[in-house]
Amino acid sequence: MLYAIYCVDKPNSMDVRMANRPEHIEYLKSKESQILMGGALLTEDGEGMLGSLLVIDAADEAAAKAFADGDPFAKAGLFQSVRITRWRKAFFNPGVAG
Repeated sequence: MLYAIYCVDKPNSMDVRMANRPEHIEYLKSKESQILMGGALLTEDGEGMLGSLLVIDAADEAAAKAFADGDPFAKAGLFQSVRITRWRKAFFNPGVAG
């Protein structure tokens, strides 16, 4: 089942994000077989980071929560909020560049 994990950073937490980014990337690489897509949520100018969005394959909501809780960003207390919800892939075009 697919789950969207939508995380919003705490205000003024860029230092926490950057300090934990290498471990976060390694964690995601170790879970790559579960990840449909993911990336940072950006400010309108594209310069700042506000949070994270992942769509993952997980057995159930508890497994998706365990995935989210295991992220070094979450362990470091980066996120103000985390929302996990089932997601249905209706449209997906990997050829569209951002």
